Amino acid sequence: MSNSVKLNAGSWFIIANPTSGNRNFSKQWKEIQQLLTQENIDFSFVFTQFSKHEIKLVDAAIQQGFRNIISVGGDGTLHHVVNGIMLQRYVKTSDITIAVIPLGTGNDWIKTYNIPNSIKKAIHIIANKKTILQDIGVLQTENNIISYFNNVAGLGYDGYIVYKLEKLKRFGAIAYLLAGISGLLFYKKADFKIIFDDKIIETKCLMVLFGICKFSGGGMQFTKDVHTTDGLLDITIAKNLNLFDLIININKLYNGHIASHKKIETYKTKEITVIPKYSNSMIQADGELIGKGKVKVKIIEKALNFVVN
Repeated sequence: MSNSVKLNAGSWFIIANPTSGNRNFSKQWKEIQQLLTQENIDFSFVFTQFSKHEIKLVDAAIQQGFRNIISVGGDGTLHHVVNGIMLQRYVKTSDITIAVIPLGTGNDWIKTYNIPNSIKKAIHIIANKKTILQDIGVLQTENNIISYFNNVAGLGYDGYIVYKLEKLKRFGAIAYLLAGISGLLFYKKADFKIIFDDKIIETKCLMVLFGICKFSGGGMQFTKDVHTTDGLLDITIAKNLNLFDLIININKLYNGHIASHKKIETYKTKEITVIPKYSNSMIQADGELIGKGKVKVKIIEKALNFVVN
């Protein structure tokens, strides 16, 4: 083992996205450094400079001996950090620990673990270093694009919302609701063939979701009875939900009761394939667009350590 590996194994490597959220990053970064120092947390840091830069930065950090990584940003930043860890081939992924200092717009992953959207409280949680060995999902598209996800992925309406969000993010948290309404007005439901275990379901469908954690779309809960370490994907098939259904069930979208709606079916499985009739159905993972069309999804049990509250 080299000296750098020994030196860095207990230290934190911070990957910060300076474009996350709608606030003043330089002011926030100053606060982050001060609080980390107060908590006696040893760290090195780097800023992302382009889309998916996190993947290269994680790879380099692990080669340098770092085993603890802090994602500073939103769900997109965390998604790319996770993908960097899952794609590297130097150490077992379960030897790596990830913590989050949330700066993004949605910050859905932290909600499952009751991590506050507060820099000070998030850093205090990192100092305590209570961890959970969480499952990770992996998607494979028909074009052989591989993407890992730590929160929720999906295709259909869900992917369309992520596409619309890119144009609406300047509106902050309300952007998710605006994108959701836009989707219900303009997104055309498609025929899906859904294959898992001994089942083949063919149905006209709004979307199919694959959940590991509870929240997506800025705090909405479409998944049911979620356990992040049970080795199972939480599948939600939203059939013929329309704008009227959304309006009269708006509270249920955020308290999780929507999963019991008569137009929604939920299942648990380790592996699933979804084939839309038309190949333009968009696929998203953790709020990032991945591709279109057919997708195969699997679970990787207890893949990564996360610092939780």
